[in-house]
Amino acid sequence: MSQNKNALIRYKTIDKCLQNQYRTWTLEDLRNACSEALFEYEGKENSVSKRTTQLDIQLMRSEKLGYNAPIVVYDRKFYKYEDEDYSITDIPLTETDINVLTETVSMLKQFKDFSLFSDVSDILQRLEDKIYAEKSHSQPVIYLDKNDNLKGLHFLDVLYQAIIKKMVVRLTYKSFKSREEQTFNFHPFILKEFNNRWFLVGKKKASAPVSNLALDRIVAIDFDFTLPYVEENFDAEQFYKDVIGVTVNQGNRTQKIQLWIDRDNAPYIITKPFHHSQKIVNQEENGSIIISLDLKINNEFERLVLGFGNCIKVLSPENLQKRMIEKFRLALENYV
Repeated sequence: MSQNKNALIRYKTIDKCLQNQYRTWTLEDLRNACSEALFEYEGKENSVSKRTTQLDIQLMRSEKLGYNAPIVVYDRKFYKYEDEDYSITDIPLTETDINVLTETVSMLKQFKDFSLFSDVSDILQRLEDKIYAEKSHSQPVIYLDKNDNLKGLHFLDVLYQAIIKKMVVRLTYKSFKSREEQTFNFHPFILKEFNNRWFLVGKKKASAPVSNLALDRIVAIDFDFTLPYVEENFDAEQFYKDVIGVTVNQGNRTQKIQLWIDRDNAPYIITKPFHHSQKIVNQEENGSIIISLDLKINNEFERLVLGFGNCIKVLSPENLQKRMIEKFRLALENYV
């Protein structure tokens, strides 16, 4: 057991003892109580020294732990709380504490579709009660980008459970390109979020390539308990390191891409890079810049570039430049 955990057990034990105002507590009594508490947790003798108990009391009294416990000595022998209602588990929240906790609760509640978070829903509720008991209700000022109307979010928890329990799911799925629904088995590895949409990443079978499925295109989920789950040491960070988004064309090679960015957008691209491989190749006098990226080109990257309109120009590779020219030409036809 770590020393930090040992210390916490001792603090809570001393706190519990001093809350009992119906008996007297000497330093030896507190030392014995701490030793017994550690024995209960560890199952072996772990005697606490007199010096350790004295240091614990000193720390509990100080501001270092945030307790400021009102521990006093009377009759030169016995310890007690000067405030009989005090407990280290009921420390008043500061204004800063309340503000931080309010925003934290607001953010955590946005992940309500995961059972991982539903396990602590009662804690969040009690935390809210504690906060609002000390502060009048206020609107949160931190908002995560989300879409509550997005289809398929109710599948998040089912798929989360399937992944951690390594179960094969039988999906009924209808892609945007398909006229009919398809039903197939799928071995889920991870759940990935991109651009406010959720995707299930895995394989249809061991010999198949890794693919992703949009949760909003899943119609129904069942389980196939007859099939063994494909055990694969899937490294998501490595798999996605050369792409933006979720589409990985596994047969494609990483390419060196150069983009020109106008002076108005240059500061935004510098402070929020497209990708970890981004480097500034040249910074021109008028404020525009040229950057390089090492990427596998996919639809997500092309849409990102198109979204900047005339503010970005593809310099290389030539095939990407020609594809962007064609897309802009087709886009212009929509307006003429």
